[in-house]
Amino acid sequence: MAKQKILFLCTGNSCRSQMAEGFLRHLASEDFDARSAGIDPKGLNPDAVNVMREVGIDISGQRSKHAEELFKEHFPYVITVCDKAKESCPVFPGAVKYLHWSLEDPAAAQGTRDERLAVFRRVRDEIHQHVLGLIEELRPARLPAHRV
Repeated sequence: MAKQKILFLCTGNSCRSQMAEGFLRHLASEDFDARSAGIDPKGLNPDAVNVMREVGIDISGQRSKHAEELFKEHFPYVITVCDKAKESCPVFPGAVKYLHWSLEDPAAAQGTRDERLAVFRRVRDEIHQHVLGLIEELRPARLPAHRV
């Protein structure tokens, strides 16, 4: 069975969409092909890499990319992870369903380093819960193993 392709779309493709891609790849790469892109890519945020590493997921090899790079690919599911991306989301040919997760931008967090990292961790954990729900909703039904 072919993997379901899912695109996470954000404004800068530096934090939220990158973390969502990382979680889906880590938790269900056998069923899903996770990708991410941005409307105005800013580069992978080092704090996003750090807080994902804290939960055992390495996203350091992912790269920030513009949504236009992926226009020729077919994504049955496009998930916007910020309100700005939802408002300016390009139309992806063949997309069956658009979903929206309104997530705070951790890159915009103010305060001390610890306070900013606390925002990154909170958003990371929110994304984790959204991805778990997505997997539960979309994962193909598992048939029990046939016993002989």
